Amino acid sequence: MQAKKVSESEVVMTHRPLPQDANPAGYVHGGVILKHIDLAGAVAAMRHCRTPVVTASIDRMDFRAPVNVGELMLLKASVNHTGGTSLEVGVRVEAENLLTGEVRHAASAYLTFVAMGPDRKPVAVPPLLCETPTHERRCVEARRRRELRREERRAERDAQAAQHCTCDDEPVV
Repeated sequence: MQAKKVSESEVVMTHRPLPQDANPAGYVHGGVILKHIDLAGAVAAMRHCRTPVVTASIDRMDFRAPVNVGELMLLKASVNHTGGTSLEVGVRVEAENLLTGEVRHAASAYLTFVAMGPDRKPVAVPPLLCETPTHERRCVEARRRRELRREERRAERDAQAAQHCTCDDEPVV
């Protein structure tokens, strides 16, 4: 399978939130922002894989500044790392005041997607070809996040096994 350049799947999407997207304070609901982050991330993942993808996890979601109703949300997504059947996409959200031109960093997230075949089973994804030092840095950081996620899952499994707990009756928290 031939590697694909980061630039081949980069995405910039926009959304202008309206009053129905806001909480009583006039800020856009975090869930609305998250929905658009997931959409932008999925588009970048699909452009890289050219297959359907499903969201496997959101590794990190940081809300840095509120987005006001009427501002323009710019969502910038790019593939940071690929594995066998999964890939990490980073999404940055910027809020632009359309009257003043002020732009601020509103949110960031890292999402993991799994590429799906026609039989709805995971399929291999193309390797990632980093083109710039920034792409290389993001890839190194993504590999570290992936390893941390694996270590966390191992620790959870070990803790559950030590308690002899199937956890089937416990709520997910």
